[in-house]
Amino acid sequence: MEEVKGNPQDSKMKKIMYTLVAVAIVLAAALAFVWFERTSLVNDLNDEKQDLTQRMIELQNDYASLSSDYETINSQLDSSREEVSQLIERIKKTDATNRAKMRQYEKELGTLRTIMRSYIVQIDSLNTLNKKLTADAAAARKEAAESRKKNAELKQTVESLSASVATGAILKGRAIRIDAYNASGKVTDRSSRVVRLLTTLSLVENELAEKGPVRVYIRVKDPDGNLLTNASSREFTVAGGEPMIASASREVDYQGAEVEMSIYLNDIPDYVKGIYTVEAFTEQASLGTAELMLR
Repeated sequence: MEEVKGNPQDSKMKKIMYTLVAVAIVLAAALAFVWFERTSLVNDLNDEKQDLTQRMIELQNDYASLSSDYETINSQLDSSREEVSQLIERIKKTDATNRAKMRQYEKELGTLRTIMRSYIVQIDSLNTLNKKLTADAAAARKEAAESRKKNAELKQTVESLSASVATGAILKGRAIRIDAYNASGKVTDRSSRVVRLLTTLSLVENELAEKGPVRVYIRVKDPDGNLLTNASSREFTVAGGEPMIASASREVDYQGAEVEMSIYLNDIPDYVKGIYTVEAFTEQASLGTAELMLR
């Protein structure tokens, strides 16, 4: 019998089939790897979101534990508590993969923490002042009983001490932040595209504060700690301190109600990568600080 030879066409088809199977296996492995990497990244981002949410809840609890005997401060605390609650809801509704939003929420968390620390200092200072005023007033009343002449003098002393409550009349700031803008007037975080910086903040409501023009000064420092200045920079002095140079400043009309304001810093030759800091002041006291990361 003659040997049956294989069909060359069948052999060629088998080779093609094996090649396609091999390609399919490689593609399947690649897709599996990409899926695994994406799943891992999403899980990491979800963990970061959960961590940020937990820290916001802890800050919310810290705000809940704060209280004072002063109506103005309580009103400010209520406003900050509402900001924290709203931020928590925004975080919960934002997809964890929206990294820009998460970085923004991280900055707002830092700002709210700074504001809370300022409340604690303010409450402690006023409580200490009230204790001192109470003790001094008691001593003054005791001495006043000794004679009518001393009574007049001591009454003036008590009134003078009561005037010390003016400490509570010092203007406070909140919600301070700094953003960078490019030549098109859009917010950017690229150092090579920045043409100006904008600092925004609010002077909080304070019925005890003096009404009228108030100048707010900002000092912006680059990542190396160098103060940014231009031709419009000016010198100022905070009460009881040494003269300082302001990067920029702006005057507003303050009438006791909360005032939102913005201060631009222009004409800086160039910006480098890193963290920029801004400090805001009036001639009474510091209003707070904020940071900006440029890449």
